[in-house]
Amino acid sequence: MAQKLLVVRNDKIGDFMLAWPALACLKQASPMPHVTVLVPAYTAPLAKACPWVDDVIIDPGSQADKATQQALLFHVKQSKFDALLTLFSTPRIGWLGMKAGIPLRVAPATKWAQVFYNVRIRQRRSHSAKPEYQYNVDLACELLARLSLTLTTLPSPPFWPMDGAQRLVQRQTLANDTSERVVVVHPGSGGSAVNLSVAQYAELIAHVHRQCQPLPLRWLISAGPSEQPQAQDLRKQLAEKGVEADHFPATPSVDAFALQLGGADMLIAGSTGPLHIAGCLDIATAGFYPAKRSATPLRWQTCNRAEKRLAFSPPADADQQDMTTIDLGNAAERISALLVGSAGTHPEIGVLGESGMCGEQRQQ
Repeated sequence: MAQKLLVVRNDKIGDFMLAWPALACLKQASPMPHVTVLVPAYTAPLAKACPWVDDVIIDPGSQADKATQQALLFHVKQSKFDALLTLFSTPRIGWLGMKAGIPLRVAPATKWAQVFYNVRIRQRRSHSAKPEYQYNVDLACELLARLSLTLTTLPSPPFWPMDGAQRLVQRQTLANDTSERVVVVHPGSGGSAVNLSVAQYAELIAHVHRQCQPLPLRWLISAGPSEQPQAQDLRKQLAEKGVEADHFPATPSVDAFALQLGGADMLIAGSTGPLHIAGCLDIATAGFYPAKRSATPLRWQTCNRAEKRLAFSPPADADQQDMTTIDLGNAAERISALLVGSAGTHPEIGVLGESGMCGEQRQQ
């Protein structure tokens, strides 16, 4: 019988997308385990679409009433999981795993929540020494080792595989003709990260549009429900610069948005959920990040192939969160080069490490 694993990443969409490489590691191990994820309702559609997930449990959150929390505990206990892997540790989830009687409980060795786990891995994520998805993969590898499951080769992008026919269908919805490069720009941040201003995005897009000529570009502006004014303002500023941009097609759900995004050539955004969805889809990304240690381009790197990934942040001598100091001219040149094909000609390579195998971890 397959071992039953419960994996928890119950915060923002971008954080959950950076768990997909770890989920792929678990699901590609031998013998293949049964993987369930505990996620909030707003990331559940993405979890259900994830090819590395067998089942989804909705986390009602810390604000839910006692009866709802007890129902969650009952569900988890009845599921008889062999192991719990918490990618972001909180006391509530640690207590849940212990009270549910899950015998193996793995989590980062951070804060006092670690007392609920019997395998604690020191990672020091705040040092930002490696990408967030690699920290997650390290934890997954530790869990596999504890369960005597074998993973001979680390999976590589795309972590959200989409076949050519499906991408073509999505592309036909986005592009006016086959010669266009479809570039999606997401100027909002969802309040989760410092981002460029609308005026900066307009300047950047205008630079790229000019530099890519005569290559036709199809500019689409995406926005969440609360970000529509920003999207409209960006379209207006672009029109004043002689650049036509349309709204990204409306979609009924976040997973539908993600599938539609699979038809694009590139996404330009701050460190947001859409940027990390694009990374899992292995489309090209251009991300704009602050320079503070806990939010560096390395820490929040997208998990697409290295040759499809661009990252920009303030220079070392500027304020960490002063996005006005980013050289938009340089960014436009690099984005343009990637779009016209002078970059992105490298062979298919993985991004999760040089050895191709799970690295050793240190138990605390």
